[in-house]
This record gives sequence, structure tokens and C-alpha cells, in this order.
Amino acid sequence: MPVIPSKDTARLDGASPRSLVLAGIGVVSFTAVLLLAWHSADTLLLIFAGILCAVFLDGLTHYLGRVVPLGHGARLAIVSVLLALLVLGMVGLGGATVAGQAQRLGQTLQQQSGTVKSWLDARGIDTRFLDLGKLKDAASPPSGDAEGGRRSTPMAGGLPSPGTLLSGAGSVLGQASTVALAVFGAIGNVFIVVVLGLFVAADPRTYRDGLLRFVPSRHRTHAASVADDIGITLRHWLFGQLVVMAAIFVCVWLGLSLVGIDGSLVLGLQAGLLCFIPTIGALVAGIIIVLASLASGLKGVIAGLCVYLLVQTLESYVLTPFVQKRALDIPPATLFAGQILLGVLFGLWGVALALPLMAVAKVLLDRLYLQDTLGEGVG
Repeated sequence: MPVIPSKDTARLDGASPRSLVLAGIGVVSFTAVLLLAWHSADTLLLIFAGILCAVFLDGLTHYLGRVVPLGHGARLAIVSVLLALLVLGMVGLGGATVAGQAQRLGQTLQQQSGTVKSWLDARGIDTRFLDLGKLKDAASPPSGDAEGGRRSTPMAGGLPSPGTLLSGAGSVLGQASTVALAVFGAIGNVFIVVVLGLFVAADPRTYRDGLLRFVPSRHRTHAASVADDIGITLRHWLFGQLVVMAAIFVCVWLGLSLVGIDGSLVLGLQAGLLCFIPTIGALVAGIIIVLASLASGLKGVIAGLCVYLLVQTLESYVLTPFVQKRALDIPPATLFAGQILLGVLFGLWGVALALPLMAVAKVLLDRLYLQDTLGEGVG
């Protein structure tokens, strides 16, 4: 009995060697792109942060155009100059206050974490993660060399030997170079984000049209609509998040000042900045406030905790639902799971940029899957 080949088998047998080679090249290229993206994830996330900066600058330029009838470039220049003056003014007027409070707050946190460590040690709880004395111990001169364990003997007159001086200087310089590299790395990242944001905000349509050239012409109009929706969503989310962060900063600052917690300005500033990272940022900010309040006694701890809980309740049930209702509507459990996943995959960058990345993913799912594939309308 003859075997009749199926349509799929006939199609596969009739495929030309050229099409098979092209399919294989496509699979290999796609795999290579995925591997490259995985190994350069930090760079890609840094570029995404630059795009967020461009969305912020372009949004300010767009809103300025409603009251100032100037061209896009002139409005962007005005926005950039005003932002630079605002930052310089804040540093000049409040920099000394912030630096002084930050120094006192750091000493308070170190002392109170030592108190918490002693209390936990007394109850048999492992507290090695709270050991703040490692840096100091590392900076102290070693008691002996690595080979024979011989102690460095002082020279005549009580002066330390050259070996002791060199080892101690090497330890201090090593730590100083580590700190310097971290600071320069952070400054470099900020510089890249700002410059990239300025370049993209100067002519966003050019970059948008350039990306659309990689889309087939029959789908280009739809892809442009999806890209515009992503830009609008990111703009609404970013400006809404900035409003929430400013409100958290002011409320925590004023609340802690009223109850007499030292360093209220810095505590409010860190609470507002950490609000950019939902859930996890709020937890970290709350722990810092509680540790800082320990110096004021039990009443200070209770007062500081009550202030922060009140502010977080206001943020969770009033500010965020009201401000972000136009931009993002993701259930808290989904958001927290996404933060954990992106944090495990990409580290701190993934946690910090989890919400805008999930906002982009939500637009893509709504437009490309729910609407186009399933034919469902998105409310």
C-alpha cells in the first residue's frame, strides 16, 4: 500500500536548499542576538535609563510648548537650562545641610545597628550581615606577614617599620581606589544617561523613524502607533512617579521634623528617592527611618514609624491610584513578582527599572497580543 506524504512533509521536501540555509541563518542570528543582549544587559538597561531621561525632557518640552510659542530646540534649551539652575541652586542652598545631616545620620545608623546587632546576638541570631567593622579592620595594619606569620617590629625610637607603613598605606589606598572607582562609575553612568537623554530629546522623531525602518513596510503604521503608545505611557508614568516622589519627600520631611527626629531632611530625601523603586524601596526607606529613630528612644521610634506608615498609606491608597491611573494598572502581586524576576536576572538595574520595563511590556501585550492576536479590546 503506497504511503501518501502529508502536506507538511511535502512542503518540507519541496523546500529549496536556499530557504533552509536562510532559516538556519535566521535561527543562529536570533540566538546570537539573545546571547549578546544577555551579556550586555547592564549596558542595555543604561540605554533604557537614557531613554527615560529623554522622555522626561521631551515631556517638559511638550508641556512648555503649551505656554511658550517657540520651536522644539529652543524649548528644550530652556528646559535644560532651568533644570541645571534648579540642581545647582539645590546643591548650593541645601548642600551643606544635607551633607551635615547625612554625616550625623550615618553615625547614628552605625551606632544603632550595633545596638540591634548586640540585641540579636544575645538571642542567638546570626548577625554577620550587620558587621560594620570589617572596613575598619581591613584598614588596620596586619599583625603578621602572609608567609611566616611574623609580626612587624617597630624601628628604633618607637617608629613603625617600613613594612608596616607600606602594608597600611596599601590597604588604605586600595580602599580609596575602590571608593573612587565607584564614585567615578556612578558619575559616568549619570553623565551617559543625561547626554543620551539630551540627544534623543533633541530630535525624537529621527530615532523613532530610524527604528521603524527595521519593520516591514506593511506593518510600519501599526508599529508607529505602538511606539507612540509606549512613549505616552512612559511619559504619564514618569511624571506621575515624580509627583508621588516629591509628595513622599515633603510629607516624610515635615512629619519627622514635627516629631523631633534628627536628620529629617535626609530621611525624607531618601524616602522620596527610594519611592522610585516600589515595594522594595519603601521597605528599605522604612528600615532606615526606624534605625535613625532609635537614637530618640522608644517614643521616637514609635513616632517615626507612625509617620512613615501614615505617609505610605497615603501613597498606596491615595497618591499612586489617583496619579498613575492613566499610565499603569498592574496588580501589586504581579509588580512584586516582576521586580524579583528582573532583580535576579539583572541585579540592581533590574530592580530600579522594573516598573517602566513592565509598563512597556504591558503596552506590547495589550496592543500586539490582546488586540491583534486575540481580538480583545483593552479598556
